[in-house]
Amino acid sequence: MVVYSIKDIEKMSGVKAHTLRIWEKRYNLVTPKRTATNIRYYTEEDLRRILNVCFLYKKGYKISKIAEMPLETIKEKVSSYSTLELDFEDKIDMIMLFILQLDSYNFSNLLDQHISQTGLEETMNDLIYPLMDKLGVAWLAGSFLSVHESFVSQIIRSKINACIEQLEETHSSNKKYMIFLPPSEQQELSLSYFHFILKKYGCRVVNLGNDVILSDMIFARENCKPDFVFTILNEEIPNMPFQSYVNQLAESMNEAQLLLTGYQTVSTKVDWPENVTLLRDLGESIDFVMKNNK
Repeated sequence: MVVYSIKDIEKMSGVKAHTLRIWEKRYNLVTPKRTATNIRYYTEEDLRRILNVCFLYKKGYKISKIAEMPLETIKEKVSSYSTLELDFEDKIDMIMLFILQLDSYNFSNLLDQHISQTGLEETMNDLIYPLMDKLGVAWLAGSFLSVHESFVSQIIRSKINACIEQLEETHSSNKKYMIFLPPSEQQELSLSYFHFILKKYGCRVVNLGNDVILSDMIFARENCKPDFVFTILNEEIPNMPFQSYVNQLAESMNEAQLLLTGYQTVSTKVDWPENVTLLRDLGESIDFVMKNNK
């Protein structure tokens, strides 16, 4: 069972802990449980209720009136709001509810509406990245399960892939990028989004996907002869020193330029080969594409 501290609830609801305690005492909105050492905690059902209550409170409902409503009435009023009329914070709060409830229909529809209105790039920058930051806090606190993470990633990845399919293939003379993730790397969303950016800005893309071992990457590079090879290195390489992996990658490039980003590129001391270009993050990787796609 997932349990939450009052600090977890504060971070996810945006309501201060002392306000939550007042609501509990004065309006009996939720009754937290207590451990054997008298530390209060909240269940997933408590969190859902609090998030629904906070949503209506932020929309102008008096807390005393919300406290009188049955839970089903609260949910109905929350559901009555069209996502088209919600501001940024409301959308994030609404998505948090959808995730907790594993409500794929409404989560998917909200993303579709946002992409339709602003495009995928704006949706990623204005909605999805802030959402992932907020969820990151929840996951670090142990407040969300891996099933929530899988649920979110699968839906967002499907939206990115749909946008990729809508883009036309580019001319054969344009720059070619081969992109992949090595074994143990869990950055499929970032790789898919980078694929979208490459295709949108007129590049040819060979996406090898994730869990690509070194020998397979070398075979693919020899066959597709890309101008650039891109990967993300957040995790340590299994069964191989990082320096050795980088050296073998660089040695296999032939005429291609190797583009690397990720935590390991800044946290590990490495003698970088001359044909390696380090990119600080995904944003800098996108900037590189925009400058070099002509």
